[in-house]
Amino acid sequence: MDTRTKILGLDAARAAARREHENGRRVRLVTGFFDPVLAAHARALSEAALDGAAVYVAVADPERPLLAARARAELVAGLKAVTGVVLAGAAAAESAIEPDDVVQQQAADTRRTRELIEHVQSRQDGK
Repeated sequence: MDTRTKILGLDAARAAARREHENGRRVRLVTGFFDPVLAAHARALSEAALDGAAVYVAVADPERPLLAARARAELVAGLKAVTGVVLAGAAAAESAIEPDDVVQQQAADTRRTRELIEHVQSRQDGK
């Protein structure tokens, strides 16, 4: 399966989420930067799907992204737990998808990226 097909426009995400609701499935929206996608993201997204919820992810842009948004969306779409991915801010995605609940990861993503950069720099300094 080409997981890039999980990347949806807002209208397609709205329709897909409605179908999930009609079938009695919870819809969970996870918002974040995913810049870069880390093991912590994979764990969090897997946990978000543990109760059988359809997990949609909104990939937003941080102030100074390391990776292009499309690349981040493709990486997130490759995760088994993810039902669909939109390239949109949290508010637009929430309005379109109308989830049962929202998990916001932006603050955690900012911290994770900063820690990763600091780790890489400290490893380079210690050559």
